[in-house]
Amino acid sequence: MRHFLPNGQELLIRPATLEDAPALLQNFRRMVQETDFLMYTMMEAQSLDVQSERGFIQSFADNSRHLLLLAEVEGDIAGSVSVRQSAFRKQQHMGEMGIAVRHAFWNMGIGRRLMTAMLRWAAEHPVMEIIYFNVLANNEKAIQLYRNFDFIECGRQPAGIRQPDGTYVDLVHMYKRVK
Repeated sequence: MRHFLPNGQELLIRPATLEDAPALLQNFRRMVQETDFLMYTMMEAQSLDVQSERGFIQSFADNSRHLLLLAEVEGDIAGSVSVRQSAFRKQQHMGEMGIAVRHAFWNMGIGRRLMTAMLRWAAEHPVMEIIYFNVLANNEKAIQLYRNFDFIECGRQPAGIRQPDGTYVDLVHMYKRVK
């Protein structure tokens, strides 16, 4: 799907390929450096390599029940969204989402475009009924984006995240029925 950003640049939302592994890994490491809103620490991100990133991408390519989309701005990966359907039969109606956008591309509508594409995919999925995820309570812009898509808070884990500086942040559980 092709879109245009407010600055006139072209945005492409597309499935990830194995050839994206080096750029996707570099992008992920950049995002971990830029924000504490992700679950990974820099040390964990540095332990990943291109081979493990290829394995990550392949795990989505090998399973039509999962989704991995990239947001690309003029050849540069700006963000991604993923959904993994549960392996447990009793939970296969649920998919866990992860989404991230590089700081340089915040407030340009990329998260909204990724969410729209993901929700369209989920609505067409043969058994997916619920999308759920966790978000840090202090990530107010992301929570507002999710609320704009009718996701609702269904729980909160007090002090669910301990940041590298030793501070604690609640972990907010959110979900949406897609059908």
